[in-house]
Amino acid sequence: MNSTKIKVSKKRNVFLSNYLFFKFIFAHVSIIILGIESSCDDTAVSLCENGKILSNITASQSIHEQWGGVFPELASRAHQQNIIPVIDAAVKKSGKKLTDINAIAFTRGPGLIGSLLVGTSFAKGLSLALGVSLIEVNHIHAHILAHFIDASPTFPFLCLTVSGGHTQLVLVQSHNTFKIIGETIDDAAGEAFDKTAKMLGLPYPGGHLIDKYAQLGNAQAFKFAMPKAGGLNFSFSGLKTSVLYFLQKQEKLNPNFIAENLNDLCASIQHTIVEMLIANLEEAIKETGVKEIALSGGVSANSLLRKRFEETARKFQLACYIPKFEYCTDNAAMIAISGYFKYLEKEFSDLTVEPLARWK
Repeated sequence: MNSTKIKVSKKRNVFLSNYLFFKFIFAHVSIIILGIESSCDDTAVSLCENGKILSNITASQSIHEQWGGVFPELASRAHQQNIIPVIDAAVKKSGKKLTDINAIAFTRGPGLIGSLLVGTSFAKGLSLALGVSLIEVNHIHAHILAHFIDASPTFPFLCLTVSGGHTQLVLVQSHNTFKIIGETIDDAAGEAFDKTAKMLGLPYPGGHLIDKYAQLGNAQAFKFAMPKAGGLNFSFSGLKTSVLYFLQKQEKLNPNFIAENLNDLCASIQHTIVEMLIANLEEAIKETGVKEIALSGGVSANSLLRKRFEETARKFQLACYIPKFEYCTDNAAMIAISGYFKYLEKEFSDLTVEPLARWK
């Protein structure tokens, strides 16, 4: 009886030793994701290893400036020209080789269909050539997950996502579970910045210029409409109309009105947009009872929005997260890290996947 116990004990110890050995080995296996972002007018590629960003390369397109907005056909052509050089640069900077990659993550949507087609098609071809997994990523979800590049928000948390095409309040319940509790019913906040900038005669993209001139102006100089959309939703089309009619009226009285009041106009417009965003954010905080909030999207680079966001966090005694500037605008690092979390959950796509211009 005693000898039997000893034999069983030895077998159990050998099994346990082997289990712990392989668990240690697999825990230290590198998971390398190559991320491709091509939703609009930036061709971006990033590599991440176990959630750490190794490289993040972006090729921006300047050709759209003369059109006062993104020209979809030109954007997709530029993606075709840029994608191979950008991938080559990102791989070289990472210190890895294409054969080291475990999966290709790409932006499936939302975005411009022509631009998305380039990234989707290339990702599918590259995954097939390398024999690695393919992972589709939602562009808006990726903006939210960009916070996990340098931080670790605790679930659930509330994220205000503000970009040129989207404005949403999202309750983030896990790396792959998102609930939209408020969104714009017409224009996005970023679009409102760019279109009012155009009314002021500023070049495209004008959002960052409004921010620049606003810092020299009086935010209380002019009052503009702050439409209510109901619930936690947003509406910015009424603001644009308010600014347009105001400028038309003032220019009839003084043709130099805009030039003479540019700083104050920029400050007043920026103040209006930001306060509309913060008002809904505060309501969402009260309704959800979250303990942490995050800010994401291209407009999160706006200096006043960042300031007011931090003030709101202090007001409600919440932890807050704002990404670095390089992770605010469209970038591939957010696609790569989103792909990493999906890889851990084995959420893979097949070669029949197609881009979605409108995808929530």
